[in-house]
Amino acid sequence: MGILEVKNVGKRFGGLQALGDVNLSVAENTVHAIIGPNGAGKSTLLNCLVGKLIPDTGSVMFDGQSVLGRKPFEINQMGISRVFQTPEIFGELSVMENMMIPCFAKRDGAFTPNAFRDMFKDREIVERAEQMLEEMNMADARDDNAATMSRGNKRRLEIGMCLAQEPRLLLLDEPTAGMARADTNNTIDLLKQIKDERDITISIIEHDMHVVFSLAERITVLAQGTPLVEDTPDNIKGHPKVREAYLGETQDAA
Repeated sequence: MGILEVKNVGKRFGGLQALGDVNLSVAENTVHAIIGPNGAGKSTLLNCLVGKLIPDTGSVMFDGQSVLGRKPFEINQMGISRVFQTPEIFGELSVMENMMIPCFAKRDGAFTPNAFRDMFKDREIVERAEQMLEEMNMADARDDNAATMSRGNKRRLEIGMCLAQEPRLLLLDEPTAGMARADTNNTIDLLKQIKDERDITISIIEHDMHVVFSLAERITVLAQGTPLVEDTPDNIKGHPKVREAYLGETQDAA
């Protein structure tokens, strides 16, 4: 049994079936990619995993516990963190202030009216944030305004903020979208380093096949809301069903 188990999940929006009978098992301490053409249901599935959507049918289990009906912050506290397609950082704050927020939330949970002010007086929070910036190679940027950074560095900061919460499962929604190739390659290197150094499972939704094949150990292909095939990257590359889903090729034509 995987750390994440999705069984018979279905989701409809009116007359549109976004997901139909989805089954997915993500093994612990692996990198598992979910790919598919536009409209395949990837984002809908991800939103079901983090509590933004409740599936109409089926179950979603994380480490033996159901995530269904839990609020997003409760799912986060279970050990699941999500990196959004557009970096979710506090642009008006400094890099250091951004990193302090998840460090505080991990320890204390909720923010009181004076929490932000009190964080700067808490040596434990400051030291933890400094440690995370060192790990992300962002210590030199600690006083920079987060909004002024490149997209690649915003993503690096956001990933660091997620890791500060010490998740067991990191969900990445197109983490390299809109990046230049250099930033994409830097993000790939960062994720490889995270996987090598941490006891963590990573599930990634990504359109860039360079990213997918650089990172993934298993790949699930969605098409029209249902899993088409799951296999290793080497077997996925030339799979006739995958070529048909992406390119409109039939098995005979391939």
